Amino acid sequence: MISKTSHIRPINGVNIYYETYTSNPHKPTMVLLHGFLSSSFSYRRLVPLLCSEFQVIVIDLPPFGQSENSLTFLYSYDNLAKTVVTLIEELKLKDVVLVGHSMGGQIALNVAKQKPEIVSKLILLCSSGYLQRAHYGLIMSSYVPFFHLWVKTWLARKGVTGNLQNVVFDHQLIDDEMIKGYTQPFLDDTIFMALTKMIRDREGDLSSCDLKKIEHPSLLVWGEEDRVVPLQVGKRLQKDLKKSTLISFAKTGHLLPEEKPEIVSNHMLEFLFG
Repeated sequence: MISKTSHIRPINGVNIYYETYTSNPHKPTMVLLHGFLSSSFSYRRLVPLLCSEFQVIVIDLPPFGQSENSLTFLYSYDNLAKTVVTLIEELKLKDVVLVGHSMGGQIALNVAKQKPEIVSKLILLCSSGYLQRAHYGLIMSSYVPFFHLWVKTWLARKGVTGNLQNVVFDHQLIDDEMIKGYTQPFLDDTIFMALTKMIRDREGDLSSCDLKKIEHPSLLVWGEEDRVVPLQVGKRLQKDLKKSTLISFAKTGHLLPEEKPEIVSNHMLEFLFG
């Protein structure tokens, strides 16, 4: 039987929400990191398929999900990775399999760069890569009073359903549960203030030079219809990550954990144990 526990823990000056799923405490640990504008909710279909072989920990990266929408936290990828590292160390975890979707993939890569000894393998699902820092003009505009309302308007221009249609290939998968799950974290306007700060804090993604120094065995999984992080990014990551394997699925978009959980979990387990 799988035991689920929810936690809120102060880490690196911010309250972090995370969930643990355990069927056997002696199993190795897998830590899952979600993407931009997402949360632990995005892994709800994938987690049950992994719990037979792993203790699974799913983290809400601030300011998303149920983690704190702090207006003082430094929302750089380096600091988000530091927060994940600190949580892993406080939980006394070793040889963690680190999984990251989209933005979470870039955070996972930063963790591997910062503390390579705590990570055994990396699994990157449609990971972001090679993005530059926000344009100087946008960063300066973010200091304008009430800029967060522009952020809210910009994110809401297509609505939650429209945004989901952009990241999911088969629109029939979009149901009321999915719409509610991706809407809930954005009902508090504080998150838009935090996202405004994230525009200022976020540095660029890791460079090719940095990526080539990461030597962990890595599995890259992609949707061939991904319109957010195209497959070409995965092919470039494969070249830069020394020990990486890339697989892709036809008729699949960006939201892999939602769209193909069974197939993805099978490839993950084959990569880890095959």
